[in-house]
Amino acid sequence: MVKVAIVGDGPGGLSAALFLAKAGQEVLVFGRDKTAMHHAYLYNYLGLPEISGSDFQAIARQQVEGFGATIHDSEVNGITASAPGFEVSTRVGITQVDYLILSEGKKAPLAESLSLTRVEDGIAVDRNGRSSVDRVYVLGRSARPARSQAIISAGDGAAAALDILSAEAGKDTQDWDSPPKSEG
Repeated sequence: MVKVAIVGDGPGGLSAALFLAKAGQEVLVFGRDKTAMHHAYLYNYLGLPEISGSDFQAIARQQVEGFGATIHDSEVNGITASAPGFEVSTRVGITQVDYLILSEGKKAPLAESLSLTRVEDGIAVDRNGRSSVDRVYVLGRSARPARSQAIISAGDGAAAALDILSAEAGKDTQDWDSPPKSEG
């Protein structure tokens, strides 16, 4: 089992947390529930009827916690590389983790503090959200500020989580759910 810290509790961070927690990993989400989703109304999220961003957030947070992720209502003050992972600092203390997922919005101060490679419109990442620093992933508005959509960010979170799970398993990993079998 790996320990993953996720900074940011919007759709990207919560999606990553869901996939990782479902797979039995230790997941710590740091966020103050002050995401831009509280200013959104979703008409274009596949599979959901229209829903307010605040209602979406409440459902997503409950779902993530239901699978075992821990959500900390705290701000991350700093991150330090510490072989083989990272130290995440909050006002409460320091947490050692193996992987780091940053979904902190357009400004991305923690990504900047880690000297991640920038491109003209955000932090440079590959298609799975991997940054220029091993075991650091960047999602959502931090990686693509001009193309910010809840469903895109959630997909980014899923891709990052599956990449971490695949790296740990040493082979490609998928997340398939089967419908419950009917009794009778």
